[in-house]
Amino acid sequence: MNSAAPYSDLNFTLEKLVQFLKKIWLAIVFIGFSSAQAGVYEDFFLALRNDNDRVVRQLLARGFDPNTLDPQKRPALVLAVTEGSIKVAQLLLASPQTDPNLLNSAGESALMMASIKGHDELARQLIARGADVNKPGWTPLHYAATGGHVQIVRLLLEHHAYVDAESPNGTTPLMMAAQYGSTAALKLLLEEGAQPEQTNERGLKALDFALLGSRPDAIALLSALVKKPAPPAPVPAPVASPQVQPAAPPLVPRPAPESKPAVQAAPQAAPPAAPPAAPKPEAPRPTGTW
Repeated sequence: MNSAAPYSDLNFTLEKLVQFLKKIWLAIVFIGFSSAQAGVYEDFFLALRNDNDRVVRQLLARGFDPNTLDPQKRPALVLAVTEGSIKVAQLLLASPQTDPNLLNSAGESALMMASIKGHDELARQLIARGADVNKPGWTPLHYAATGGHVQIVRLLLEHHAYVDAESPNGTTPLMMAAQYGSTAALKLLLEEGAQPEQTNERGLKALDFALLGSRPDAIALLSALVKKPAPPAPVPAPVASPQVQPAAPPLVPRPAPESKPAVQAAPQAAPPAAPPAAPKPEAPRPTGTW
């Protein structure tokens, strides 16, 4: 009988036990790490909503990704601006890892949310960090016009925002200002060249949006700019076709009539002269001698 066999079986059993315990230990470490990560994730977004920049700074220093999405797929920066957590938003912008052009599930950027909420200084910082002023579709200018924030409208236009940018359905910032924004924002867009006659896919103009929003100020302003249709041009009277006149016969020169000598009037006869008077008889001369 081989006495070493029980020991070899025992060693094999111990090795299997050690491997099993290692797996359990790794599983515990992984679960603990995952729990810690889950705790960090929750701590980060809780601090973000409370605008607790101190906790967010600590978590970023420990390597937390500033572009992390929350459970609703919103980037941290977009969520911070939406929640009005200005200190956290500025802290995130200061991180070189933060992408200022990430969008939420509705296609909204951090600059769009700053524009509609009127965060002037934050909008400047976002533009300085490379936020897209003319993103496709709905733009920050649409949102600034909707909120009626004149300073942000002017800021975006200064950074070459397209004044007549079209949303996916052709709606322009002027239309949004007419229905939802302020009169000052509406005037500024018009001064910068926005076209009140432009229509969206439904054929609506800015004036139509003002009517939908029951905005008497915008209605009065836009009505004065709407081009009135020109009166129809008078219909000219039909022109009679010219009648063709027969050609006149050639003129045959006629001989000039002979001139007749002028009949001179017969000279009037002088009245007959009176007969000479009969000579008076001479007086007889005296005879004799003187």
